This record gives sequence, structure tokens and C-alpha cells, in this order.
Amino acid sequence: MSTLSAMDPRDELRKYINELAIVRGRVVLSSGKEADWYADLRRVTLHHAAAPVVGDVLRQLTGDWEYDAVGGLTLGADPIAMSMLHSAARAGAAPLDAFVVRKAEKAHGMQRRVEGPDVAGRRVLAVEDTSTTGGSVLTAVEALREAGAEVVGVAVIVDRGAGRVIQDKGIPYRAAYTLADLGLTD
Repeated sequence: MSTLSAMDPRDELRKYINELAIVRGRVVLSSGKEADWYADLRRVTLHHAAAPVVGDVLRQLTGDWEYDAVGGLTLGADPIAMSMLHSAARAGAAPLDAFVVRKAEKAHGMQRRVEGPDVAGRRVLAVEDTSTTGGSVLTAVEALREAGAEVVGVAVIVDRGAGRVIQDKGIPYRAAYTLADLGLTD
């Protein structure tokens, strides 16, 4: 696939998602629910041409939120955070750090659950590729708060239903795309 740089970034990313990430067929989601399709967004967030667009779209989506570090629960959030970090640098924007939230605290070394630049006292954005129940990103939010960070919000590439759950916890939430935006339904 060639780069689609003449397109609006949101349209370009939607095209990448539809061409690279949507896998049709019966699958069991991490939530335990069954679906007739799966959005394998790592096929987008780790793709040479699509990853830079991910960073641009999510920075644009959250442009009115003030934060200086971005990340979330490993593995889904890691490439998103790096894409956003590089997007900020390319655009000459304020520096943006990235961090990784481990699923469990390390038992050796510094025994940190949040890796990367220290997040204590900082305004951070929690990200995820796709979210059905909100479980992964809420786990990240909890770890970030325990580490002393102020979580300004949650942003996902595709909302598969978690928006209401996260907002009900009092956390600002945005999704670049809904299922309807992608022509999908559960």
C-alpha cells in the first residue's frame, strides 16, 4: 500500500483500518464476547505508513487537552504512544513523552509498574487501540494514579463500546472512530 498523504489524516487512517485491520470471521474478544469480525489494530499501529497517521489523528483528537506524556497498558498502547511522541516532534509541538504501563509490577530492578519518564505530578493521556469494556485502559488509569499522575483523559482509536463505562467513572473519553464510522456493527 502506498502512502495516502494527500488525504485528510482521519480519512487516511480510516482507510488503513479498513484495509489492514478488519478481520472477518467468528472471534472471541478479550472481554469474552463473541463477534463476527475483529479489529486487529496492531496491523495499523505497527505499519510503516499507517503508524505516523495514528499519531497525527490522536494528537488532533486530543489537541484541546493539556498533557505532556502519553501511554497505557502494554501492548496495545505502546505503538500509539510512540506514534504520538513522534508526531509531536515532527510538528514542532511541545515535547511529548511516552510511558508504558505494565500489567503487573516488576519483581526485580526498580520494581516499577509505569516505565519511562516519571509520571508523578504530570498530566498524562491514557490511550488504547480498541476498547470494548474499558478494562485495559482503566487498569492503566489506576496504575497511573497510583504513580502520582493526573490522568486528563482516555483516547482510543476505535470505540467498540467502552466509552460509556469510562465516562461513568468520571474520566473524559474520546474515540477517533466509532463502529458506525467504520461501517461495522456488533
